[in-house]
Amino acid sequence: MKSESQSYRAAGVDITAGYRAVELMQGSIARTLTQGVLGGIGGFGGLFELDVTGMQKPVLVSGTDGVGTKLRLAFLMDRHDSVGIDCVAMCVNDIICCGAKPLYFLDYIACGKNVPEKIAQIVSGIAEGCVQAGCALIGGETAEMPGFYPIDEYDLAGFAVGVVDKPRILDKSTMQPGDAVIALPSSGVHSNGFSLVRKVFDVQAGGLDARPAALGGQTLGEALLTPTCIYVQPVLRLLEAVPVRALAHITGGGFYENIPRALAPGMTARIRQAAVRVPPIFPLLQAAGNIPQRDMYNTFNMGVGMVAVVPAAQADAAVAALSAEGVAAYCLGEIVPGDEGVVLW
Repeated sequence: MKSESQSYRAAGVDITAGYRAVELMQGSIARTLTQGVLGGIGGFGGLFELDVTGMQKPVLVSGTDGVGTKLRLAFLMDRHDSVGIDCVAMCVNDIICCGAKPLYFLDYIACGKNVPEKIAQIVSGIAEGCVQAGCALIGGETAEMPGFYPIDEYDLAGFAVGVVDKPRILDKSTMQPGDAVIALPSSGVHSNGFSLVRKVFDVQAGGLDARPAALGGQTLGEALLTPTCIYVQPVLRLLEAVPVRALAHITGGGFYENIPRALAPGMTARIRQAAVRVPPIFPLLQAAGNIPQRDMYNTFNMGVGMVAVVPAAQADAAVAALSAEGVAAYCLGEIVPGDEGVVLW
């Protein structure tokens, strides 16, 4: 028999709404189940049986992140079925940079009021992200916190675990001058820099329904709410096709912060700025906010959601392998000696 507390409900927490939310999300969760999942949702812990067949020294790789202030747009537009993809993407795109295959994901949703239908929409996006990443959603938590969050708002965070064989962990120390830097295009702003985005476009004052000609029929809100690309499956294919020196997930801090994290000491990424395929949302943002070019590349992904460093002789094969997976990859630059991190020329 399900528990119920009238006193707790009077304080703003509806236990029965939590049960209803779980019922509504069951179908979404079922989409994500993989062979290693043991048991179901509802226990005190999510169980996953690790299959390390063929691995010499399996290493677990974990990552955690949230969606950030992009959620404000979801509130304003009352659209909650895509931010879960962002949440998964921000975690799994990080752990794939080690060469790890994501295994499972857990979410945390904190809200002012548990509206089961809204929670189910959020989880449907999380499930879609897990399906795209090939990992299972094995648990989570919905915390109803009246008086802490406004009743129509929530926060969303997640946690992913993957596995890689130790000899196959990407080793940036193998990087050499002349290596090629390959771009994996983004779908737009992804989930970073939204404090600046919201200030520039003054989203609280409206305007998300505007249809700038440059966006090809999309509203500003639709373009900004476009979910983050999940690169897991294409990158796993890339790792099988060519030697990959390093991978960098381009998140907050843009090129200047994230690419250096993937560079070997004494190496600099020399990027041809003219080669960067910049989606139209970024020039709109730059013009509206009068943002210097360096700040754009130091805050946003500018149309490059991930970069891969591969031997120059394997650049064409890398682009071909990614293209076969539906990723319109292209050569962005090269590795040169130096300690400047990133140079755009």
